[in-house]
Amino acid sequence: MAQENKNNYDAKNINVLKGLEAVRKRPAMYIGDISSRGLHHLVNEVVDNSIDEALAGYNDRVLVTINENGSVTVEDRGRGIPVDIHPVEKKSALEIVMTVLHAGGKFDSDSYKVSGGLHGVGISVVNALSEWCLVEVKRDGKLYAQEYERGIPKYDVKEVGTVKGKETGTKVTFMPDSEIFKSTKFKFETLAERMRELAYLNKNVSITIEDKIEEEKEVFHFKGGIKEFVAYLDEHRSPFHKPIYIEGEKDNTPVELAFEYSTAYSDNIFTYVNNINTHEGGTHLSGFRSALTRTLNNYASKNKLIKDTKNKIMLTGDDFREGLTAVLSVKVMEPQFEGQTKTKLGNSEVKSVVETIVNEKLAEYLEENPAVGKKIIEKCVRAAEAREAAKRARELVRRKNVLDSMHLPGKLADCSINDPEHCEVYIVEGDSAGGSAKQGRDRRFQAILPIKGKILNVEKAKINKVLESNEIKTMISAIGAGIGLDFDPEKARYGKIIIMTDADVDGSHIRTLLLTFFYRHMKELVSTGRIYIAQPPLYKIKKGKQENYAFDDDERDRLLARYKTDGAEINEEGIPKGVVISRYKGLGEMNPDQLWDTTMNPETRTMLQVNLESAAAADKIFETLMGDAVEPRREFIERHAKYANIDI
Repeated sequence: MAQENKNNYDAKNINVLKGLEAVRKRPAMYIGDISSRGLHHLVNEVVDNSIDEALAGYNDRVLVTINENGSVTVEDRGRGIPVDIHPVEKKSALEIVMTVLHAGGKFDSDSYKVSGGLHGVGISVVNALSEWCLVEVKRDGKLYAQEYERGIPKYDVKEVGTVKGKETGTKVTFMPDSEIFKSTKFKFETLAERMRELAYLNKNVSITIEDKIEEEKEVFHFKGGIKEFVAYLDEHRSPFHKPIYIEGEKDNTPVELAFEYSTAYSDNIFTYVNNINTHEGGTHLSGFRSALTRTLNNYASKNKLIKDTKNKIMLTGDDFREGLTAVLSVKVMEPQFEGQTKTKLGNSEVKSVVETIVNEKLAEYLEENPAVGKKIIEKCVRAAEAREAAKRARELVRRKNVLDSMHLPGKLADCSINDPEHCEVYIVEGDSAGGSAKQGRDRRFQAILPIKGKILNVEKAKINKVLESNEIKTMISAIGAGIGLDFDPEKARYGKIIIMTDADVDGSHIRTLLLTFFYRHMKELVSTGRIYIAQPPLYKIKKGKQENYAFDDDERDRLLARYKTDGAEINEEGIPKGVVISRYKGLGEMNPDQLWDTTMNPETRTMLQVNLESAAAADKIFETLMGDAVEPRREFIERHAKYANIDI
């Protein structure tokens, strides 16, 4: 019999996935991943539909409930998904919306002028990735319902009751599928952070979130909108004026902006398009920056607020942004998203819209509030003086070749491959762990950079002080992409930067200090997902020649359960005789082979990728944990103590 030619590629090789099969086969293509992030994204997709109803002017309330059985319910008071029969598909519109990709009112500009959410695939994807889903719709005085199992309707849309008066709305309850997700447990705080953000961005909407398992509840309703958002973000800083609020509309593009200056050294600008957090900025951000620089420069010049001396300081855009916290929200009818994570606005016309509105309204505000204008310019002048000092500091350390990647730090054990995409550097706490890592690594693509102790807390330091820190200079030189204003992610020498610290309190502190440094001075490494946290094991469990590693207490208990077979003799501590449990206090306790097997081998290691799901939430946490105010830090630690693993 002739052997089949495996090189044949014709029609029979093309798999046609019907309905929502494609979503279940490749879920990460639609929701990013199947970890906790993707799980919580399901809720956001359903909520986005309710917010779109609010943007269209038909909804003022959203209720999100984590139910006792682990499912989630999202209920609104919008118009309710249509239930009548579609003229072409000959099915209820509700069933089409729930079971067909790219079906829905978002593609009809008469129904929704603007919409958020992913790419119009939201609720059908949620349905596809749920073990079961129930949708209830209130319309025309009647209550309609349809249930689904893994995206497939159990019955046709049917009328199941009546409603009082003119009540309308949609209620979606879904149970995420354990066959798809690594974990189906929702975290109240993760969902609440996004609900809070949406409530700030949509001041006419009240959003309630309740967890019936953990018995937690929050109601978010901010009549001040993004003005309150800015005040919330700066809650633990020291602003020296009330938030400036600007709104306007041009070419059917509404623009909202709120901002204020504080004594902080970093700038925190958060931009949104149709409620979507645009991490990578875009044309709306460019328009705002340009308008801010031009208007403040003109105001300072017109009012002679910069001293006319021989060494007159020229203010730049960076000076006008130091200590600035701003929230910019625009609504765009046909947004074009670009960038690595598709969160960069590309519509060129939006730049001039934002620029025009901010130029005009900010100039008016400054004329009416000269005292605030003077304080802002004084702050910017101080920033310029610090910038000049930092420039001199950079030039000084460059003359000593400290920041020059051509002169790599002596403690760096570099890799032999030069392609950054295939290289990674481990930033390791301590010489002992650094020694083990250097011996255990794969020298071709893994570099090791040991650091000593706790680095400078950059949250409380000006850039010139940052550049005086030896450990920070060493990291800047090793990574090779500069810092702050000079930072260029394209010049980074490694595709992955991996933080590897001990699993104790000191290790956690060092990890937080490093993350603060990267977030404040090399933010693009964080936003593009190039920062990772190594996960060394906590325990080694040995019986005879058999060794296993456990990364947390649960995994330790599961491994022990294997040895607790019928008839196994158990000692006083509940451990089977002959089993030895070793608790690693630090990385230095592992020999090079163990460190490679457990923490550094790409085939077997576990790493956490650091990402910016919510830049505003990240900024708030860094300011709380690393800023000057003590009380909010104490409250944060008390509130999150139950999640901590502490060695005593």
